[in-house]
Amino acid sequence: MFENAASRYQAVQVSTSNPGELLIALLDGFFKFLNQGRHLLRNGARAPAGEAICRAHAILSELYVSLDHAQAPDLCRNLEGVYGFCLDKIVYANRHNDPSALDEVLRVMTPVREAFTTVVRATRHERPAP
Repeated sequence: MFENAASRYQAVQVSTSNPGELLIALLDGFFKFLNQGRHLLRNGARAPAGEAICRAHAILSELYVSLDHAQAPDLCRNLEGVYGFCLDKIVYANRHNDPSALDEVLRVMTPVREAFTTVVRATRHERPAP
């Protein structure tokens, strides 16, 4: 019962969120799965680690393909490089059971999430009231 209610709440939250809030939610999910995968790899749980790592990879892949070069070509070009590097490291970590490669991804992506969070919070306060 609670799971169904939580799913409905999440669906409403996603459908009413602005693009910036959705981006932050995706990044939060990315970090959640990446940290899970890293923890599970360190504890030798390869199959569940692989599932978590694949979910993190899927989220970052979606962010990569959704870059809109027409809106911000320089930013997108920079993010393409960062995302591409991280996607390669995630694949390497999963293939070689190497949690240290995921540490590199966390090191690179943490400032990206912090920057997006700062921008989204700042623009949230600038929006005029409806």
